[in-house]
Amino acid sequence: MKNLLNFQTSEYDCGPTTLINAFRYLFEREDILPEIIKTIYLYTLDEYNAEGEYGKSGTSRMAMQFLSNWFNHFGKTKNFPVYTEILFGDAVRISYNSKIVECLLQGGAAIARVWLGNCEHYILLTNVDNEYICLFDPYEWEKPIDGINILKKEGYPKDYNRKVKMEVFNNEEDGYYTLGPTEKREIMLLFNTNTRRTPDKSIEYFI
Repeated sequence: MKNLLNFQTSEYDCGPTTLINAFRYLFEREDILPEIIKTIYLYTLDEYNAEGEYGKSGTSRMAMQFLSNWFNHFGKTKNFPVYTEILFGDAVRISYNSKIVECLLQGGAAIARVWLGNCEHYILLTNVDNEYICLFDPYEWEKPIDGINILKKEGYPKDYNRKVKMEVFNNEEDGYYTLGPTEKREIMLLFNTNTRRTPDKSIEYFI
């Protein structure tokens, strides 16, 4: 049985919440091992804010990179069907022939570090719907919903709560759901290797 996706508990925990949501989305509840949950919370919320307060600047890029490597090592040593990959810079662009969309079409998920107003924020990308990316934003609010580029969706609590046009992500400026400057972009792709749809199976690719 798949779990509902969660909203964050504080102003700061979008990182661990989105990591947990990735496993909730990809795996059945009874298959998620406690060691994964424990490790996510152990290494996230590691950044200090300008006043030197621990955790109040959220989760660092370094923590995400460490956890990506940890997931892969855990998968190999424990025979757990998870595989992750982190893309940087120019590779982080969302289009029909991108590695990110390919991941979503194969049944994977992606954790994107995006701008939400004037701060950075982690969200979970889960699917593709024509020119829109389906995503779950763990921060519940109304401000960026414009009904055209950004849509609020209800009724899919295990999958997504927003749809955002692809071109919005590729904007290099601060904004809502933009990936920002190319040189600072980073995204984690995650797969359940038991359910991953490979190109030679049943994926319909967009040209």
